[in-house]
Amino acid sequence: MKFGASVSSYTTSWDEISGAIGTMESGRWESIWFPDHFIPPAAWKGAEDQPIFESWSLLAAVAGMTTKLRMGHMVSGNTYRNPGLVAKMATTIDQISQGRFILSVGAAWFKREHEAYGWDFPSLGERSNRFEEACQLIHELFTATEPVDFDGKYYTLDKAPLSPAAVQNPHIPIMIGGMGEKRTLRTLAKYGDIWNLDGFAVGKEENERYGGMSLQLYKHKVEVIEKHCEDVGRDPSEIKYTISMPIKLSENTDETELFIDQVGSGTVAGTADYIIQRVGEFIEAGVDEIMFSPRPSNSESLQRLDEEVLSAFD
Repeated sequence: MKFGASVSSYTTSWDEISGAIGTMESGRWESIWFPDHFIPPAAWKGAEDQPIFESWSLLAAVAGMTTKLRMGHMVSGNTYRNPGLVAKMATTIDQISQGRFILSVGAAWFKREHEAYGWDFPSLGERSNRFEEACQLIHELFTATEPVDFDGKYYTLDKAPLSPAAVQNPHIPIMIGGMGEKRTLRTLAKYGDIWNLDGFAVGKEENERYGGMSLQLYKHKVEVIEKHCEDVGRDPSEIKYTISMPIKLSENTDETELFIDQVGSGTVAGTADYIIQRVGEFIEAGVDEIMFSPRPSNSESLQRLDEEVLSAFD
């Protein structure tokens, strides 16, 4: 079983981020992830003036600072960057890290960021269309041996080379983040290698129907993915399954209940024994990797998770 952690890139400092990187590199952790935002998602609570670091720059730094950790985003927003540029950035970080980069992408959702920086924020339908087309374009660039022509509705390439290519063979894994059953999971079936169930995205409907971050929710989404794979002629066993799990390790019930109230029903909060039990359930269900999202995500919290939770799965 693999374990990673999403390290916050906002309301923090570079010293805290670099300390977390060092703690993870020397511990049991196997992967590190950063959210891709330009304004903290808690901006509606008055956090717009808080510091926030650009995520691709952070991952380039991680690639040069580490030798074992795999790395990626939770997740990179498609509307922020041209997908051809994203493919080029991805292969560059894969070269720097000697084959440890994972390209994780989503359709993007945070309207305020787009308003702040002057980026278009299309309708959900158009963002889904753009996302699917971007994944197709990136997949073609990743798998081509010659310069690529691409003539889509939203994106075009004119004999675009991708050199140097990725270190990883056959290509950099593409991880799709999201739970949308009609479009996102179908895009995964077509072009993705890894699916990520994001606990932060578990909403009211999922909570009422499946009980938050539950095995029932996970299994239902896997069934949807398998149906899409059947429809597009894809072997579902080619897709790996991961979970981004907001987490609070504490023996204080008031503290964990407050955390769940603040973050949402997709979180797992409680004692080490409780977290170990919940993680074990997902391992038995076939999850390939769990990425914890502790708050705060500093050296101390990551070290404690390593010693009290990850150690149980050695």
